[in-house]
Amino acid sequence: MDWKRIENVGQLEDLKKQSQDKPVLIFKHSSRCSISNMAFDRLNRNWKDTDFDKVSPYFLDLISFRDISDQIAREFGVYHQSPQVILIKNGQAVYDNSHMGISYGEIMGKVEG
Repeated sequence: MDWKRIENVGQLEDLKKQSQDKPVLIFKHSSRCSISNMAFDRLNRNWKDTDFDKVSPYFLDLISFRDISDQIAREFGVYHQSPQVILIKNGQAVYDNSHMGISYGEIMGKVEG
């Protein structure tokens, strides 16, 4: 799966704009956390090529970019967690979950719902 990378705070405004046309999914990942690795792997295994037509997936390495993670929490009104998924529609966070609560089926249900 080809996740786009978030590497600067300026991208957040672009993501908000992009989410006006198609939902945006952010996966906040900690490479130091085995649960994060497991959740990311599980999401990748379930992802279908047609899902790219429904949602734009983004990946944030929060070890390298903790400041961006903090800004995401402020901008979208979500509590910082790791690992964490945040679904953005029309510039707003409409869903977030973390750890073992990260579920492909649940995410796609929110994308399509």
